[in-house]
Amino acid sequence: MEPQGLDRTAIAGILLMSLILGLWMIQTAPTPEQVEAQRAAADSVAAAQAEPELSPVEVDAPDDEAITVPTDSAFARALDRPERFVTVVTDRVEATFSTQGGTPVSYKLRSYDRAGTDEPVELVSNPEGALAIGVLPSRGEYLDTRALGFTPVVDGQPFTGDTLFVEDGEADLRFEAPVGAGALRFVYGFHHDSYDLDLRVETPGTDLLAQGGGYEVIWDGALPLAEADPQGETQQAGAFVSSAGETESVKLTEAGEAEPVVLSGSIDWVAVKTKFFIAAIIPETAAEGARLAGEQTGEADEPDSEFAQEYAARLEMPRLGVGDAATFTLYLGPLELRRLADYGLYDTVDFGAWVGFVIRPIAQYVVAPAFAFLSTFIPDYGLVIIVFALIIKLLLWPLTAVSYRNAAKMRELSPQLAAVKEKYGDDPQKQQEAMMGVYKTAGVNPLGGCLPMLLQYPLLIALWRFFQSTLVLRGESFLWAADLSAPDPVLPLPFTIPFVGDYLAGFTILMSVSMVVSMQLSMSSSTGMGGTQQKVLMYLMPLMFFVFFNRFPSGLSLYYLAFNLFSIVQQRLINKQVHDAHERGETPEIDKAAAVAEKAARKGKNGKRAKRPGRKGGLTSQVVSQNGRASSKKGKK
Repeated sequence: MEPQGLDRTAIAGILLMSLILGLWMIQTAPTPEQVEAQRAAADSVAAAQAEPELSPVEVDAPDDEAITVPTDSAFARALDRPERFVTVVTDRVEATFSTQGGTPVSYKLRSYDRAGTDEPVELVSNPEGALAIGVLPSRGEYLDTRALGFTPVVDGQPFTGDTLFVEDGEADLRFEAPVGAGALRFVYGFHHDSYDLDLRVETPGTDLLAQGGGYEVIWDGALPLAEADPQGETQQAGAFVSSAGETESVKLTEAGEAEPVVLSGSIDWVAVKTKFFIAAIIPETAAEGARLAGEQTGEADEPDSEFAQEYAARLEMPRLGVGDAATFTLYLGPLELRRLADYGLYDTVDFGAWVGFVIRPIAQYVVAPAFAFLSTFIPDYGLVIIVFALIIKLLLWPLTAVSYRNAAKMRELSPQLAAVKEKYGDDPQKQQEAMMGVYKTAGVNPLGGCLPMLLQYPLLIALWRFFQSTLVLRGESFLWAADLSAPDPVLPLPFTIPFVGDYLAGFTILMSVSMVVSMQLSMSSSTGMGGTQQKVLMYLMPLMFFVFFNRFPSGLSLYYLAFNLFSIVQQRLINKQVHDAHERGETPEIDKAAAVAEKAARKGKNGKRAKRPGRKGGLTSQVVSQNGRASSKKGKK
């Protein structure tokens, strides 16, 4: 960005682009009131997680009743069984299942900790279990399989232990409940180094899932919150469903039940997510319908309220014949874009409603692959960001070189431009005409500096949303920043500044200072055209960016700081090249432009008569310079 030599139109354009960026970020950023409420929300959410008092959303059964014990004699042998727990440990997860329902009651990610703790991230909040099958037989009442007792089986034998280790390859854990003369089986297939697991539903010897209108596969419960900013996390939480390539969702913004989303037809998957983690059910064959529901208790911005959110997602599956099996993939893990793309879950990532269609491809096909590649041989994500900034700088080098060369030329012409401005100070139109003549002779486009800055905006927004919505930087530290996906406060404030917060972020301060230095380098002189406007712009834009960036991920400020530093190096190199070339007489365009500027200044000083048609076709003289008009008036006196 080069303020040097910009006319009012260019300055207005830069300010307008900055205003657009600012409005975009302000619109999607939390309000000051939300920032004030975050600490209170954190306390209430932590209490709710420690002792959950909100019952799971009871959308499983058509009559909205809680799980009930079936009275049909076919289930008699599956009732009143003692409950046991079986834990499966792989390289990635530690999953605990209850024999009551054969359902996971805990699912911990071993590689990720809750923010500020040593406790692993938990994906199950429902003490009765998160996964179930719901069925309405042609006779009897609605059945939730969490009402049945199951027997754990490993390698074809009842499993009497309490822990199954999957240290290499794959392993199956089967839960079996007797139903009449047959059985209902859930077979969970674990992979030692993966976040996904297979679920196979089998019905040997029973027509339980062949009755009525089919059956439902249910994920019941929200994912527990795991970040230091619970209110910001709940804003990105929700339940999602994909049908024919279109994704719909239920998100909670106020207390009460949300309007459910009910779809019929081919369904690809359903999922429940938080900011950085997701639980998704993906059927091998398309489901016939889906339903999402959500319920919120309390308000996040009310310290005394018991705030909690619950979600439920269910797939409606076709009937399953006797002895048949249905297969599902369960992805229970982090929101890593490369993994999400493999499962078709990419649309669960929030890239913003306004320009998501522009930002999503940049994040998916530019940012994500670049970070994935660089991180394979650079262990520190702070360094990854700096190298990425260098790559973007090199890609934009030809464009920025042209604009920086223009600025360097104007620096060499600054005395002549200052003289032109002084002589035409009272005639802006003449001043602009003279300036444009100088620009044209020097081969300078005064708007050329806007393009590199304009190209940066979509990438900046893509990086911002990428850092906000994916966990690539979660928990990654660099220098004093403990988490590059969050702000890096270095100076706490005893008060709150609107849009800034109650702290100053380190990398944001350095980024703003680098902007001032970069803009100073691109200025020709403080007395050149628009000198006062340039000085205002030189401090106003960094201040605006500081206000916008202070509460954003520190990784974003680090990127822009690194990019600015590389730009400063480029500016200094080009300034020196142009100056040395001018000293050697190798810049005839600058010499010609200087001559044009001097001629315009002399013309303004000595005055020149311009002729125009008179009323009767004659010629009338007019003095065009300020000095000429003053001399004429003095002579008349």
